[in-house]
Amino acid sequence: MVTIKTKDELAILREGGKILANIVKKLKAEIKPGATTGYLEQMACFLIKEAGGRPSFKGYKSGQDSVAFPTALCASVNDEIVHTPALPSRRLNNGDIIGIDLGMEYPYNKSPKPSFNKGGSSNGYYTDMAVTAGVGKISKEAKKLIKVTEKSLEMAIKQIKPGNTLSDIAEAAQNYVEANGFSVVRDLVGHGVGYAVHEDPQIPNYIPRGRKFDNAVLKPGMVLAIEPMVNAGSFEIKSMSDGMTIKTADGRLSAHFEHTIAVTETGCEVITKL
Repeated sequence: MVTIKTKDELAILREGGKILANIVKKLKAEIKPGATTGYLEQMACFLIKEAGGRPSFKGYKSGQDSVAFPTALCASVNDEIVHTPALPSRRLNNGDIIGIDLGMEYPYNKSPKPSFNKGGSSNGYYTDMAVTAGVGKISKEAKKLIKVTEKSLEMAIKQIKPGNTLSDIAEAAQNYVEANGFSVVRDLVGHGVGYAVHEDPQIPNYIPRGRKFDNAVLKPGMVLAIEPMVNAGSFEIKSMSDGMTIKTADGRLSAHFEHTIAVTETGCEVITKL
């Protein structure tokens, strides 16, 4: 079920989104040759706790029988698309690219009171954000891939307004990416967010022709995590033995950008705007 957030809830989301954006900005500034994913993880955990939040990915389970995600930060390097734990720590080298994906619950109350609006918890609200950055001097292809992926997110956001549909968002992202010679990942999508880490609706970054797709109409109060994942080569992916990391099937580079966005009466608001 797609949820509609109230004005008071959006105000809290807005506050949390600003904090998360500033944390991601600080993490991005530390991406350089010799830095480690372990240090970025330590920094993310410290900054979120200091702000009164909780890392929403750490300990997250996608299903009852799934393995809990071990870190606050997803730190996906080169051909890793998404969901790569930041630990065990790895050193970043000149020429690498890294996608950092971070979610936060804010404010965090260790002893929540019951709440019918949020599935039994009166804890905080969830925002989600990702950026991809180069490490030192990177290739022309890597620069273009990062630029196109970020721009595809901007193109998708322009379609977010009442009366438009999820397919308008998807088509804008796909068209821009493919016009620039890259491919959009098919098997991973964006999602609703706010009351939980992942909510309905699922939001593809391409038009899923021939597949079952709930093409929801956008309404004020909806909160969406839009996150194009773009590969330099084929859109095909492969899952790694850790049960979490997703890589490109052909071993070529991938980039990822994400914002949390609220649908407003007249358009949209990027809650995690830097």
